[in-house]
Formats: sequence, structure tokens, C-alpha cells
Amino acid sequence: MANSNPITQQLTAHALLIGDRINTAGFEGQVLSNTPLALRVGANGTAVVFRYGVVVFIGLTADEEAEFVERLQTRTFGKITPSEEEWAKIQIARESGEPIPVGGPIPVMDFSLDRILVVSDALAKSVVLGRDEKEVANVFDTIDPFARELARLGKTSRNRTDLLKLMGNALLVQHRLSGRVAVAEKPDVLWDRPDLERLYARLEDEYELSERVETLNRKLAVIADTATTLADIVDTKRSLRLEIIVVFLIAFEIVITFYEIYARQGH
Repeated sequence: MANSNPITQQLTAHALLIGDRINTAGFEGQVLSNTPLALRVGANGTAVVFRYGVVVFIGLTADEEAEFVERLQTRTFGKITPSEEEWAKIQIARESGEPIPVGGPIPVMDFSLDRILVVSDALAKSVVLGRDEKEVANVFDTIDPFARELARLGKTSRNRTDLLKLMGNALLVQHRLSGRVAVAEKPDVLWDRPDLERLYARLEDEYELSERVETLNRKLAVIADTATTLADIVDTKRSLRLEIIVVFLIAFEIVITFYEIYARQGH
């Protein structure tokens, strides 16, 4: 059980994205689960650590959270400052097929570890998507001046390095979505507890995980197409300059040749 106090009817869940990756191997503590890593913290709290940089705290105080994050510092790579976060309430209630109320608590039959893992998985994916949505929005803000300049002048003054950075940012987001985070994949606990499929489906709907991934992929496709188009324009400009230089050199060589012929005839 994630919380053994029978009086407790509601717990606070706090998801923190602290880095690009967390090394979960050989972590010391009272381990409740290995995939993902879940540990008992304090009397009744639970910390669920995901390798893609997220830790979800269930029923911890602010001091307990800060102490645990400090323990993760040497295991965290690509640290994110400030951390991305998301909050939710988990409440003991009858698990019906009804959607989770917007902004309301997540109803669970009990605070068992399996249910805590399902809720943590959804929260972890949601907080990662939140960061990716911000990054994609920033990339669109970067693209906007390119597009406006192209529309106004019919050309761009940006160099190829800027465009490659743009494409690199888009590729990093794509890598997180499809590689490390695998938002579309269901949590491992559902293999042993198929009866929790409905709970996960409701959480997936509540946080719009599938819809947000599809939207991000569409935006990333637009970014990639735009960056490719702009790169082609830059390449065309470069090719045109090279052609002009070649023509100039040929013309210069012809002038020199005629001059030499004229000089020899003069003698």
C-alpha cells in the first residue's frame, strides 16, 4: 500500500521534470517497484522515479520532496532549470466509467501501489509533454521571423547554421516523444493488472495524452518542412553565388588570354 493510514482519503501527487535522464540503478532505500523505480519515503509517502527525467511524489511534504530531489542530483543528467511540474489530487472514491472532473481529484478505489504507479505514469508523461509543448512553441517563435522575412522580401538573410539549429531542436523533441518517453506506450503495471486499464484510459483522456502527442507531431512536421525549405533557399543562394564566381573567373581568364594574344601580336 502507498498509504496505510485508514483516515487518509486524499493524497497530493506532484510530478517534477528535473532533467533529461535519471540513473535509477542501485538506488538505496525501501524499493517498492523496479520498473518504474518506486520507493517508500517517510512514513507513508511514495516517490516514483522515471528514467526520462521525472520524479512523481505521492503524499510527501515539501521538505521530504526537496531532500529526495537532492539525493537525485548526482544521478540526473541534462538538468532542467526551473523544473517543469504538475500537481494533482488522488482521492478514495468509487472508480466509475465517468470521465475525471476537470481540475478535480483523481478517484481511485484505494491507494495501492499499482494504482499509484498508473497515476504516476500519466502525470509523468503529462509533465514531459508540457515541456515539449513549450519548446515547440519557442521553435515556432523562431520560425516566425524567417517566414515573415521570406514573405516580405522573397529571400532570407539567415545563415545555414541558424536553420540547422532550428532543425536540431525539432529533432530533440521528436526523440523525447518517440524514444525515451514513449508516451503512446501503456505502463508496465498493466501487464499484470489488466483490470486497471480503465483507470489508465480515464487518466489518458483527462490529460489528453494521445491528442497532445498528435498535435506535437503535426507541429514538428511543419517545423521540419519549413526548416528544409529555408535550407534549400540558402543552398540555392550559395549555388548562385558560386555560379557567379565561376562565370567571373572564366570571364577574367578570357580577358587575360586575349590580352596575352594582343601583347604577343604587338611584338
